Amino acid sequence: MPNEASTSRQPLVDASSSVTTNPRPRDDVAFEDVTDSNFVYEFGGPIGAASMIVGFPLLMAYQFLCVYDNKGQFLVPDSAADFFPWAGRMADRYWEIAAPSWVGIKIYLGFTFFMVALAYVCPGPVMYGYKLPSLNGQRLAYHCNALWSWWIAVITSLVLHFTGLFRLTEIIDNLGPIMSVAMIWSFLLAGILYIVTAARGKKHRASGNVIYDFFMGVCLNPRIGTLDMKLFTELRIPWPVLFFISLSCAFKQYEQIGYVTPESAFMVLAHWLYSNACNKGEECVITSWDIFYELESWYLLFWNLAGVPFSYCYTSIYLLKNGPMEFSTPWVAMCYVLLLVGYFFWDTGNSQRNRFRMFWNNTLIKRNAFPQLPKSFIHNAKFIQTRHGNKLLIDGWYAYARKPHYTADLVMALTWGLISGFGSFFPYFYLTFFLIVLVHRVGRDDARCARKYGADWDEYMRVVPWKFIPYIF
Repeated sequence: MPNEASTSRQPLVDASSSVTTNPRPRDDVAFEDVTDSNFVYEFGGPIGAASMIVGFPLLMAYQFLCVYDNKGQFLVPDSAADFFPWAGRMADRYWEIAAPSWVGIKIYLGFTFFMVALAYVCPGPVMYGYKLPSLNGQRLAYHCNALWSWWIAVITSLVLHFTGLFRLTEIIDNLGPIMSVAMIWSFLLAGILYIVTAARGKKHRASGNVIYDFFMGVCLNPRIGTLDMKLFTELRIPWPVLFFISLSCAFKQYEQIGYVTPESAFMVLAHWLYSNACNKGEECVITSWDIFYELESWYLLFWNLAGVPFSYCYTSIYLLKNGPMEFSTPWVAMCYVLLLVGYFFWDTGNSQRNRFRMFWNNTLIKRNAFPQLPKSFIHNAKFIQTRHGNKLLIDGWYAYARKPHYTADLVMALTWGLISGFGSFFPYFYLTFFLIVLVHRVGRDDARCARKYGADWDEYMRVVPWKFIPYIF
């Protein structure tokens, strides 16, 4: 909790004075350090990078066979001596049901290029990011029209489904080939981006090791005209595709049994909430770590274009393959309540921290995208002014923990598993993987901020000592 001494030097500003329909960024905002001269190998260096480049596609293929083809149960060899014959059988089965196909190409790349076209033509506000040292203090402009693109995609898909022009059940029927196309596409984009960036002599934070640099990325702000690749691939492909997979499962279930179970409806709601929130708050993402600091890399492209939509959908597939489930009404109701409570704190927590940044960057605008929740903006927010020039928020949910939005995110991830019961690990893969990623990311963030802010970071950790849960952790 912030104490009187720690907040007495915090100026109070009327938030309404910085809400504008034509934002002009403040020139006195500090540079965001995206050069970071303190280079260290992450993710185990080149060996770890190579292992993940090979291992993640194999892991996705294995898990797909377990969930899609074996009702969510692990597939294992009969004995140690059977391992290589078993691996051969697994490869043959994967190729049989998930090899890239023209149908998969048309569905995945058709949707991708449809979203690209919408990104160029849909209306939306133009927002500005942080001042970047790599661009001599210039700011990049972002055309924030993801909300329009999202709703046009949803409405178009429903029209195509109910008119019979494209049944959404085609997605789950061809999920394997679509996933394979997505993985190949991510490798192709990452390779092209690396080669073009290297040829232009525009590498950022490169180690000199080709495998590691391919994995971590060397391009900070890849753009095709007005289209920012990082922002586009983070928001407009992974979460909408995930939503459409769950919607496809629900429609398939309706075809099979004549109704949609509360559990399948839960997953459609969960993935709609997440995708809708990402797209309605696109302007808030511009100041996030992923956009201003992370390089567009194989691991970002692979995970956004293939990993997120085709690994986080296991619950929806499991419910379809093993349903209808017969859970008690109180259990299902508890899952819905936990989901909505987690969503409230996740949505408002992200809004609080990002709109705080936008307020002091003079880029805060009022939008009425559905749903607008109370507690999404903190008027006269308390903060610690750092010598670096940035401000550290210590108000709203951030008076109680430094990463409350991550806690809420994990609660939602937990409900994605609970709604399926405990008959399989795979509905809990998202929670397990997400927890590992968050612990790693928070460690990276803390180390970087300690270097960047010094004594101010120590003061911040004294004022807000809890990382995820107040008085616990």
